[in-house]
This record gives sequence, C-alpha cells and structure tokens, in this order.
Amino acid sequence: MKYFLITLLTFLAACGTGVPSHNNTAAPAKPLRLTRQEAEKLVKLPLKCIHKEYPNKPGEVLTSDKDLKSPRAMHPCFYGCFDWHSAVHGHWSLVKLLKQFPDLKEADTLKVLLKTQISKENILREAAYFKPELNHLYERTYGWAWLLKLSAELHTWHTPLARQLEQNLQPLTDVIVGLYKNYLPRLRYPIRVGTHTNTAFGLSFAMDYARAVHDTAFEHLISRRAKDFFLSDSAYPLRWEPGGYDFLSPGMEEVDIMRKVLPEKDFKRWLKRFLPVLMDKSFTWAPGEVSDRKDGTMVHLDGLNFSRAWCLYGLAKQYPEFGYLIPVANRQMEFSLPNLMGDSYMGGHWLASFAICALTQ
Repeated sequence: MKYFLITLLTFLAACGTGVPSHNNTAAPAKPLRLTRQEAEKLVKLPLKCIHKEYPNKPGEVLTSDKDLKSPRAMHPCFYGCFDWHSAVHGHWSLVKLLKQFPDLKEADTLKVLLKTQISKENILREAAYFKPELNHLYERTYGWAWLLKLSAELHTWHTPLARQLEQNLQPLTDVIVGLYKNYLPRLRYPIRVGTHTNTAFGLSFAMDYARAVHDTAFEHLISRRAKDFFLSDSAYPLRWEPGGYDFLSPGMEEVDIMRKVLPEKDFKRWLKRFLPVLMDKSFTWAPGEVSDRKDGTMVHLDGLNFSRAWCLYGLAKQYPEFGYLIPVANRQMEFSLPNLMGDSYMGGHWLASFAICALTQ
C-alpha cells in the first residue's frame, strides 16, 4: 500500500495536477491519464474477482424453485465481482487495459481468461437468460449500458482476439440492444437518481455504442429520447448533490448525454439554462467523502468522484473552452485514487472500472 501511494503521488505530480480547488485560473491543467505503471496495479483488482463467485448479490426474479441456482450456473460468464454488472465492467476493464497496454505483464493471462470467459457457449447461455418474460427487466439499464460499453470496446480494438470476442458476445449484445429499443419508447419519465437506474447514464453509454457500430436507428432513438427527457430542464440544483449512496451525478450525467446529442450552439444554450454554475471559471466542487469503506453503499461515493471526473473530462475534451473544469475533475480523481488499492471487497470489486474509465476518457 505504501509503495502504491508513493508511486501514485509521483504519477499525479508528473501530470501536473497539484492545482488547488480555489484557483482554477492558473495555467491550463492536463487531465490525469493512465500510465502503464498504474495499469499494472489496477488490472489486479478485476483479475482478483472475475472468478470470485461469492459473496454474490443476485438480482433475479424467482418464479419457482427451479430458478434457485448458483451464480455461475445462471451466468457462466458474468458471475464474479459480487454482481452481474460489476462482472461485466470488470471484463471491460481487462479489455480496456489490454487494448491500451498490449505489453502488460499479465497480457497472456488476460487473453486466456477473456477467451475462456467470453466463449460462444457462455454468451449464448447469458443471452438466453434474458428471454423469459420477467427477466427482460434484469439489469435495466445499468448492466445493459456496461455490456454495450464492453461490446463497443471490442469493436474498436483491431486485433484477431477482439474480432473473436466481439463475435462471441454478439448474441448478448443483440439481446441488449433489442431490450433498449423496446424499453426507451415506453419510458414516459426519466429516472434521475445517482445510482444504477439513472436514465441519462444508460443513454450516454448506449449512444457511445450506437456510434461505434454505426447503428443509426439506435442512435436516433437515443437522441430523440434524450431530448424528450432533458431538453426543457433548467436551473438544476447541483448543491443538492451528492446523495448518500450516489456513484453517479444526476446533473453531470445529464450534461454528458446532452453534449452528445445537441449541436454546439444548442448545447451551450441548454447548459447555460440547466447548469449555469459550470459556465463560471471559478467553479469548484468538493469530492464526495466516504465515511465507512466497508459499507457497500457508502463506498459508492468514491465511484461518484470518478464518474464526475469522466463527465467533466468529456465536456472539456469536446469543447476546450471548458478546460478550466479539468482541475475540478483532477481533484475528484486525486481524492479517491489512493483508496483503490488495499480497499475492502465492497469497493475493490468495482471501483477500478470507474477509475479506468475516467483515466482513459
């Protein structure tokens, strides 16, 4: 742990991130970025739990005694990491790290594991799970969004292994896209919470997938529904955040999807109405603080800091005039990164994925 903190602080200093929260008018900062050294550490977290079947939090609806099965029997691919969605984004983490750093020390292990886990047989069984009537609600839409993120990551990774894994995953990807296309037209009101069912988050990751694979019908559906839900929003009370169990910022997730679906002028006009505080170059934002790292819901707040950061980085990347928000994002990252290694399983089984997502934004 001591070695990790020393190297992490060195890593942060090298990135030039020592920007105090009260001074966002200094020289432009750079977003924190993932180095190979940090990747070597972070990869150990999903590797540790990909095959860890218990403890496990199933989210199934049971219809009879026949439905009582072990996690691995129900989900032969995504059974580890405490729950289905964490297992999905644990696999995404391995793909992302291997894609970005193909010479990782664990590269051979990762390749074997991915081929074994994301096998044609396993994925066909995962896809079949969603077929019974009640199971179409399973993991809506958080797990769906991460599955599409995994699929998009494979699609944009140009290696023979990625083509094999993408092809194996395709039946489940098709099921999830079909569920989205059935669900979104029926959703009358958006869900604005800071946890799994947040509508804006689900739309944002789904949009990234639709654009990556050039599914224009899906893209248009997502864009239309995002505008239906959020275009008339104004005066968002950011001061009400965070909620005690949040790992997503409802306000920033809304910003994240709207920057993707609106033209520049329309987006900036909308942002000025919705969250004018972000237009203030002196904007600051205190990170969420975890009071009990062994509490599986309270530790969500570290994930909140990472997801805030990826939304802020994404905004500054698309529109560089918002570069003054980079130090705000960096502060969120700096606050929670030291908590990753040596954390309890309640954070360790999923937080690496959020950190990787932010560091590679």
